[in-house]
Amino acid sequence: MKTRPMYCRLNMNAPVLQIFFDDRDTRQDFRLSRESLAVLLDLLHQERRHGWGATIETLVLLFWLASGTSYRVVSRMFGMPCSTVHRIVHRVTEEVVAIRHRVIYLPKTTDDLAAVTQRFAGLARHRAFLKAAGAIDGCHVRIKPPSSSDGQCYRNRKLFASIILQAVCDHLGRFIDMYVGWPGSVHDSRVLRHSPLYRRAIYPPPGYFILADGGYPCLQHPLPLITPYKRPVQGVGAQRFNSHHSRAHSIIERAFGMMKTRFRAIFLQALEVHHTFVPQVITACAVLHNICLGAGDIMAPEDEVQDDMPEDEGENGLEAVSGAPWWNQLSAEVSALKEGVLDHDYL
Repeated sequence: MKTRPMYCRLNMNAPVLQIFFDDRDTRQDFRLSRESLAVLLDLLHQERRHGWGATIETLVLLFWLASGTSYRVVSRMFGMPCSTVHRIVHRVTEEVVAIRHRVIYLPKTTDDLAAVTQRFAGLARHRAFLKAAGAIDGCHVRIKPPSSSDGQCYRNRKLFASIILQAVCDHLGRFIDMYVGWPGSVHDSRVLRHSPLYRRAIYPPPGYFILADGGYPCLQHPLPLITPYKRPVQGVGAQRFNSHHSRAHSIIERAFGMMKTRFRAIFLQALEVHHTFVPQVITACAVLHNICLGAGDIMAPEDEVQDDMPEDEGENGLEAVSGAPWWNQLSAEVSALKEGVLDHDYL
């Protein structure tokens, strides 16, 4: 039987630690299950030659993320100086961000890619989406804008200050790529154009594509993106395409919803930290989101919409849109399939 650290035996004024060391449910106070916590601590495996110890410091960060309270409140909960809490939050956040490439990564093998594409076809309920390798979208995270003249650059079209998170997820809602840091006033397509995913063009492989919403352009190169038909949608074929596309693309919205539900204090109110630290906090939350999914620690979005559309596996289906097999048309020229969608002026 493991013995408790001396800190927990001596400091009985920190009940939040008793929750962890007494094997009680940790999800309410730390927003992670014990299985997720074990995976996180194993990935960090930071040896502390001084200070409070890796486990205690990780719990400090998780409690801060879960509660969204000030450093002063966290210091009272853990019985440590406020300045120490500030240092711990910043240091452990950097450590979590440092392991992001071990948690957030593109499919590594052809089998992994095949699993992703098959499940996207299942989400869309049509075999025409067997080449979908991910879903992309942007998410605005509220911040406290800088007081300088640059503060106006962070105000988005809904008039609140934010920083943009661009992410690509797989069929499970696991993030496989993310890019964060642009001010909220910037259009999604401009964020895309400056992202490593677009500039390096290393994913998806030739012959595959990523699903995007109408805020992005429909592209073939350097990043193949398939977007829905623009409104007003005319014709049954176009309407069916948009319906199937929406089914598959909605997984990225669900992924954002799961992360926001888990860390409500971070994503549903303005972050009370310096705006330059916000991208690290968001990245840490994305890393924790993937860890939780891998550990089976699922937290469904609170505003999840039930899907009641009947399944459609017809062979003609989307191929009827252009009068030729959908993927062949896509490979030849996207504009031949979807008139008016290909718009390079966005970039």
